[in-house]
Amino acid sequence: MTPGNAYAPGNELAGSVALITGAGRNIGRATALSLAAGGATVAINTRASKDDAEKVAQEIRAGGGKAEVFLADIADGKQVKAMGDAILARFGRIDILVLNASVRSEKPFMELSFEEWRLPLGITLDGAFFCAQACLPSMLKNGGGTIITLGGTQSLSGAKNRVNGSVAKHGLVGFTRAIAREFGDRNIRANCIAPGPMNTTRAAGRAARPAPTSTPLQRYGEAEEIASVVRFLSGPGATFVTGQTLHVNGGAMMF
Repeated sequence: MTPGNAYAPGNELAGSVALITGAGRNIGRATALSLAAGGATVAINTRASKDDAEKVAQEIRAGGGKAEVFLADIADGKQVKAMGDAILARFGRIDILVLNASVRSEKPFMELSFEEWRLPLGITLDGAFFCAQACLPSMLKNGGGTIITLGGTQSLSGAKNRVNGSVAKHGLVGFTRAIAREFGDRNIRANCIAPGPMNTTRAAGRAARPAPTSTPLQRYGEAEEIASVVRFLSGPGATFVTGQTLHVNGGAMMF
């Protein structure tokens, strides 16, 4: 079973180039595979997980798609500019930007150092700033584009011991809406996806989690279920959708 039919072959994204940050595993990996299945050429970004990213690229190529890995720390403006220039030199355009890269940590607020406070803000918010500025000129030149950010339920609910991450994700919602308003008249759409509890690869040493009872569906979401929403928002079926936050959370939060 592939939830959301994320990998169904199609050509609705043919001719487009998508940059996905943090695409070596989990939601980023699933999104890269899904957009490639839709016909997009995929620029796979990672900061350090080069081997994982190369495996994703090879999987896409094995399926007849086009993909290449681009290394960059998206919290570093110079690296992002160099990455954007390299993508344009290689593929000639950027039509879709998926801001997926993130970092998750848990620590009581009063024990946070300033550096720990800044880490998720740098990746999530500074990364959004640098990547959007690198990609928007190509989108504007070519008559339109799509920016999709990956938020989370903590952006509205908050999360114990994750003040820094909650603030970063909440800021991403504001970023998305502001971009949608400022560039909508030039056919740029921006939307945020807020995943709920997900069945993703966990760091070594972290205990397995029991199935959640907080969602009506009584299970974790799969990366493919987020990827299918990214693909929908990137394609021709969502051309009148912008400035929205789509809560893909199994009903954990309802609005």
